[in-house]
Amino acid sequence: MHPLEWNSTRSHSAVPSWLSRERLILYSTAMLIVDAGFMVIWAVTTHGFAISSGALPGADFAAFWSASYAALHGQASMVFDYPTFSHIEAAVTGGVLSGKFLPWLYPPTFLLFVTPLALLPLALSYFAFMGASAYAFVVATLRVSGLEKSLLGTTAARYVVLAMPCIMLCAVYGQNALITAALAAFAVSSIKQRPVVAGICIGLLAIKPQLAILFPLVLIATRAWKVFGVAAVTALLFALASVALYGLDSLQLFAGNVHLARELVLENAVRFWLASPTVFAALRITGASLAVAELLHAAVALIAACGAYSVWRTSRDTALRAAALGTATLIVNPYVWHYELVWIGMSSACLLATGLRRGWLPGEQQVLVLAWLLPVFEFANPVMQLPQVGPLILLLMLLAILRRARTQQRSGRQ
Repeated sequence: MHPLEWNSTRSHSAVPSWLSRERLILYSTAMLIVDAGFMVIWAVTTHGFAISSGALPGADFAAFWSASYAALHGQASMVFDYPTFSHIEAAVTGGVLSGKFLPWLYPPTFLLFVTPLALLPLALSYFAFMGASAYAFVVATLRVSGLEKSLLGTTAARYVVLAMPCIMLCAVYGQNALITAALAAFAVSSIKQRPVVAGICIGLLAIKPQLAILFPLVLIATRAWKVFGVAAVTALLFALASVALYGLDSLQLFAGNVHLARELVLENAVRFWLASPTVFAALRITGASLAVAELLHAAVALIAACGAYSVWRTSRDTALRAAALGTATLIVNPYVWHYELVWIGMSSACLLATGLRRGWLPGEQQVLVLAWLLPVFEFANPVMQLPQVGPLILLLMLLAILRRARTQQRSGRQ
């Protein structure tokens, strides 16, 4: 659709638009400059990343690459054994982890996914992995949001998405959140016209199954039974393939690791709470008991799930559906690290596209700015040790999406 056609569907809102195309490019450029400055300072203070009191850039990816190395050398089961895997990491990563040990907390499906990584040297594999992940995320986000059609143009839209702070944060750690968010975006954008593709993308989220937790609910809301079936079959085949390659013991060892991670990280690690934008983390920081934090998180998670269901049930707007799904997924999960805010990046692009083409509702632009900056706050908060405001911003974002969906429903534009 031509940009002028999009413009003609704008609501006649009295809210001024200060998130113009020019300002979006300016803000994006400023963030890229800040990112570059941060990396330069980090490099200088560590003598070219030669020394570090903590992990170096790409540390999480180094764990993925180490697991790939073990799998390619017939030691896949050793990945799930903490002492053995720590020796493997130290031996093959060349000091990237700076003496730290990163345990393997992923299911066998993700081990299957990353097994080819060690076919390339560590540094080259990292850049290839992150480059491909970022490309997939940008393409998927533009497809599901329609941002390039919202008076931005394709080049500017790509630039704005690529400059999001969440991408830099994910790249610093070498994490997989760009892939999971891209799979979710591709799935949502394909449900109507390519249900088999949508189902396969959802099934592939078995690499990190907790992030697919709301897909069954929203697929039921839209009666997308074919997508549901393909997703289930894909996830099952993916799981069976991983077990066939790595043995049934890999599932049992993974279950044990999940139990240990829950006790050591989720329930008792202050550093995790400071970097996790969840209700559970916010309550634990304030001294709430484990039972109270779990109960209140569950209550808010239920509200968020109902919100996502409502948007998918009443709106046919693909961008709003993706925005609701991405935001609610982060709210529902108690175990969310800051790098997974790539999902709110997808949601932000969708709400931004909607506001640019239809006009802004009061407060939407301010909420978008907060959501855009949230990864920066979560990244810095383990040092600043401020109160955890992440869940409040995510809830504001979900409320903005719900209000937008209700407004469009009342005006007859789905």
